[in-house]
Amino acid sequence: MTAVRYGIIGVGNMGRGHAISLLGEIKDAELAAVCDISAERLEWAEVNLPEGVKRYSSPEELFAEKTVDAVLISTPHYDHPTLAIEALNAGYHVLIEKPAGVYTKAVQEMNDTAAAHPELKFGIMYNQRTNPLYQKLRELIQSGELGEIRRTNWIITDWYRTQNYYNSGGWRATWGGEGGGVLLNQDPHQLDLWQWTIGMMPKRVRAFCHFGKYRNIEVEDDVTAYVEYENGATGLFITTTGEAPGTNRFEINGDNGKIVVENGSLTFWRLRTPESKFNAEFTGGFGNPECWKCEIPVEKADGDQHKGILRNFTQAILHDEPLLAPGEEGIHGLTLSNAMYLSSWTDNWVDLPIDAELFHEKLTEKIKNSTFQKEASEDKALEVRGTH
Repeated sequence: MTAVRYGIIGVGNMGRGHAISLLGEIKDAELAAVCDISAERLEWAEVNLPEGVKRYSSPEELFAEKTVDAVLISTPHYDHPTLAIEALNAGYHVLIEKPAGVYTKAVQEMNDTAAAHPELKFGIMYNQRTNPLYQKLRELIQSGELGEIRRTNWIITDWYRTQNYYNSGGWRATWGGEGGGVLLNQDPHQLDLWQWTIGMMPKRVRAFCHFGKYRNIEVEDDVTAYVEYENGATGLFITTTGEAPGTNRFEINGDNGKIVVENGSLTFWRLRTPESKFNAEFTGGFGNPECWKCEIPVEKADGDQHKGILRNFTQAILHDEPLLAPGEEGIHGLTLSNAMYLSSWTDNWVDLPIDAELFHEKLTEKIKNSTFQKEASEDKALEVRGTH
């Protein structure tokens, strides 16, 4: 194989962007096919994509024809695990859009299927892992530069969304169609980066989700979550789609100081003496360890984003390059959002790993008992440039 032939399942918002990227922008990759159950979206493909790109109206038809080597799944969230399992079992490399799914029970089944096919590559579109800011943050923490982590705080409230956005698709912001709100749609990247950069998951979660607080939707649009880690560290995650202007500030405090990621910059407030050592030795009453403000040099760019993941996935297939975002790791961020929902629904702490069966049961109840009537809407693809 000298080039990877991709088939995209779902050419709505994100799928169209991926399709354009695969038209010559990804080395050793080509767009061979697209698939969508919507006739309107297949018409878009006919008009906007080269004549040689095959069009299929069902995944089963695509899988059967063997015209591609890998599939990129860009459908609504519930379908990610199901389609990934079908594609893996049919012998295709699989790259899924975020989130990995809606509930961890289904995602674990997907991961188990991937494990049963070690000859196939399985990845997830965690494109923020290409961002130099978060790569450098992970490097600093994993190298021990920050010392033992004590606290993590992420305020991510710059996800402003209007009612018109929610009305743009009948599946959006419903338990049955999307499976969640800001946590499942906007925040998967941050929930992934939260655990990926610091290298650990919480041991328990207490969350407060507000459902339809700012918009006429049945899912959450405002969340405050508190977490505790095995080493005694704590964390806070605050997010919403209803505030303007918003904030995006990630702060990690450790024994050697604190690191702040905000406005495209990485600032390390570094203690000359670790806090624990200073505290053990200081005898002067009031005092503070000497602190240096260090502006960490980081490439002034957002990284290669979606194209970076596509390039990495392509080279993983062709030359066994290590995956930047293995598909199996998608369950970690989803576990955090599932835990936040479950905590809010039960008004209690949730231990990790979560009770996957209980979560699925509660979600099923939400779908079954929903009386939410969505405003009249027309499903349409939106311009996604500038989003994650």
